[in-house]
This record gives sequence, C-alpha cells and structure tokens, in this order.
Amino acid sequence: MKCLNLHLNFKEMNKVRVRFAPSPTGPLHLGGVRTALYDYLFAKNQDGEFVLRIEDTDTARYVEGAEDYIEEALEWCGIIPDESPKKGGKFAPYRQSERRDIYDRYTEQILKTDYAYIAFDTAEELDAIRAEYEAKGDVFSYNNISRNRLKNSIALSEEEVQKLLDEKTPYVVRFKMPVDRTLGLVDIIRGNFAVNTNTLDDKVLVKNDGMPTYHFANIIDDNEMEISHVIRGEEWLPSLGLHILLYEAMGWEAPQFAHLSLILKPEGKGKLSKRDGDKFGFPVFPLNFTDPVTGNISKGYREEGYLPEAFINMVALLGWSPADDKEILSLDEMTKEFDLNKVHKAGARFSKEKAEWFNHQYIQLKSDEELLQILKNSDLNLTLSDEKLLKVVHLMKERATFPKDIYENGKFFFEAPSSYDEKASKKAWNDETSNLLTEFSVMLSEIEAFTSENIKQNLHDFAENKGVGMGKVMMPLRLALVGELKGPDVPDIVELVGKEESIARINNAINNFK
Repeated sequence: MKCLNLHLNFKEMNKVRVRFAPSPTGPLHLGGVRTALYDYLFAKNQDGEFVLRIEDTDTARYVEGAEDYIEEALEWCGIIPDESPKKGGKFAPYRQSERRDIYDRYTEQILKTDYAYIAFDTAEELDAIRAEYEAKGDVFSYNNISRNRLKNSIALSEEEVQKLLDEKTPYVVRFKMPVDRTLGLVDIIRGNFAVNTNTLDDKVLVKNDGMPTYHFANIIDDNEMEISHVIRGEEWLPSLGLHILLYEAMGWEAPQFAHLSLILKPEGKGKLSKRDGDKFGFPVFPLNFTDPVTGNISKGYREEGYLPEAFINMVALLGWSPADDKEILSLDEMTKEFDLNKVHKAGARFSKEKAEWFNHQYIQLKSDEELLQILKNSDLNLTLSDEKLLKVVHLMKERATFPKDIYENGKFFFEAPSSYDEKASKKAWNDETSNLLTEFSVMLSEIEAFTSENIKQNLHDFAENKGVGMGKVMMPLRLALVGELKGPDVPDIVELVGKEESIARINNAINNFK
C-alpha cells in the first residue's frame, strides 16, 4: 500500500487570508457566527484579511433575503469583512453564482488529468442499484470498486462515451479517488490523523447543470482568492482528504485547515438547534429572521435586547480560552489574544444563563447616557423628560439584564400602580398607616427644594417626631408609590415621580385600604 505524507509542507504565505463562506439557505446560526468571528479574529491578529464569500450554488435550497441577513448580522456583530459581495475586492465576484466561467475553465482542466471522469448514471438508475445492495444487506457507494461497472467514462469505451455526448446525455463530473493510498492529514486544532482513500467515495464535482458542488467550487475559490487558512466546522472534517487530493489534482498548494468543534445543546449532548432555542426560550440566530414562505419569525439576539458586544464576547468563549481565563473582553482585546492553538477540541455547551450574565455585565459597563439612547431607540412608552429618564437609568441599571428591564422593573416611574401586592399589603399596612401617611403627605407638600436629600431628611424627621421606626413609614410609602415592596430608595422614587403625583399615589393607597 502506497503512503502519501501530506503533513504541513506549506510555503510561508506573505499574507494571512481567511474566508467565511456561508450558503444563503436561511438565517445565520450561532455556530456560523462563531466561525466568522474566529476567522476575523485570526486574520486581524495576524495582520491579515477577512473575506466574506457567498456560496450560492445550491439553488434548490436558496432562501430569499438570506444573503442580506448574513451581511446585516455580521455588521451588527462588528465582524466587518475586508472583501465581500457588497464591498467588492480584487478577487471579485464574491458570489459563486457569478463565477461560472471560472468553474468551467477548471472543469476542463481537471478532466484532462487522471483525477476526474464523467458519469452518465441517472438518479433513477443509482436508486435502483442502491435498492439491490440494500436487499443484500449492503450499502452502495460510488467508489473505486463500483465505478468500473457503472455508466461512466471509465467503464465505457471511448465510442460509447462520445455517442452519449453527441446525444447530449446529461452527465456529472466525479472525482476519481485513488486506490490504496494513506493520506497523512494535519488539522491545526486536532493534530495529525490518517485516512485511507479506499474508505472514500467518488464525490460529484460538477452537477449535470454544469455548476460545481461545494467540494470543487470552494477549493477553486480558495485558491483563486489566495486563502491561506480555512477555518470551518467539524462537519467538514470527513471531506478534508478529498479536498487535499483536489489541490493535488489541480497542482495547487493547499491552505492550512482548522475544524471547529460543535456548539452543544444546554444539556451537553448533540448540536445546538433552533428547536432547542424554542424549547428553552433563547435565540439561536443573531437577528430576527422572517421566513419568506411561511412568514414565521425566528427570534434574534438583537431584538431580544442583547448588546452586540455581549453577544460576541459570549460567542467567542464557546470553544476558546483567553489568557488568565478572562471573561469580559472587547473585540480589540479578543483580536490581540486570539490563537487557533488555544481553540478547544471538545464541543462547547451553550448556556442561556451565561449568555444573560454576559449581557448584564455589559449593561453595567455602559454609561447612563448610552443606555438612555438605547431606550429612546426602542418602542417603549417613555413619558419622562431626558433628565428624569437619565436618573431612572442610573437607579435601575444595576439590576438590569436587558435594557428593557430598566423600563419594566421601573414602570412605577412612568405610571401609578393599579393594584397592590397582597402579601406586601399585609406586611406594610395596618390600622394606623392611613393616618400616618395622610400626615406625611401634608409634610411632603410643604417641601420647597424637592430633592431626594431633602425628602430623606423629612422622612427621618417625621418618623422621629411620631416616635415610630422608619419602616413604619417607608414600607407603606413604598407600597403606595410602587404597588410592591421593591425598587430603589424611596426618596429617589418620590423625587422622580414628583410632588403632586407622589401625594396622589399616597391618597389612592389610603382610599384603597379603607
């Protein structure tokens, strides 16, 4: 058996160039975002270039609007390509559907070698053969054994082949997998491993419509675009042997490869899917996506209130560990630290709680002014002045996981309570409370400089004069203002709600508990 050693014999590239090459067959999954992010971080760490290429040769699965969605999602994440269909570049076009003439040229080239052949078998004929194999308990594979008995340019005579071509019989181009070779392969993340070519089948390189399959198109494009490193999901690891042989067939130098592990379900078993998100209540896509056929909307992190910085930080650590196990890193910090050799081989389990933790941390890092702007850009019913809203943000952001929590948890700043928590009412209100709060509201009406400091001092003076503990005044006052025993300091609430509204809420509570 002949052994071919394909360890890292790559020439030193002058420029690191990586590509993210999604298919526009639907919204961009969390795993796709991570692949794009690692591509971007590696390129920028090495002073290289990051390319976005759209692999749209699978016309049957093409989804309207998916390409625009991918570009918008990457932009929201801050993963900005140096070259793309929208931006252009010296290796344009960047959509595979626009590169047909390039593929045709290389199809002619590979057919002149001993690495490819044409096959005329119809789908029906192959289905019939598969059924025969299954009836015998075997599995059919179009490979170095079966190809010699099938309807292709290896098994047929030149005359038979020419006759079929003259009759314009549809055909595909298949790769002629070498016999009895052992490929010594290298993956940056997974190390060295070997594959015997006898275990690989003769993949279709060009479909009967003349368009290349993923296998052929992507190695052509990677070579044409001078890609130095291919970073992709582990589902492509079984194809590495074929791709290395395709480079050999074309006489090209292969890039280096790194295959990323899966992002796992919250329970740790199996690949994270949209169904998991629906089941456990979290998005698996960066942005909302509306299915153009059904109109169904899949939830996105942006619309759920995640900050892009928090989202990207969370995604980066699903499979990579920075120095000192730091958790909060900006995109620039990640870029400086990123190392493919520190990417994990094992799958990374997704955690909704950890995603929310990241968002909470980034909410705290935002200035009050930045959070105010985010709230103002939302569809929340903000009825206060910017000055008061800024104070609300300052008081409420410590407990917020999402920007909307500032509004939801502080709704009492915007509207009077319509009911009172039953358990809190029993705790805070007794027979003396109504008289106590009536007297306090009179004192409140006489405060001229209506600041939280003055209100706090008056509360202390009132309680002291009445000979009661602060809780006897604070708890029912909080209940009157909020409807529950929650929220920031009572004097801060009173100041922001205002004198007239605070007195009105006190009177409403007194009337309610008569």
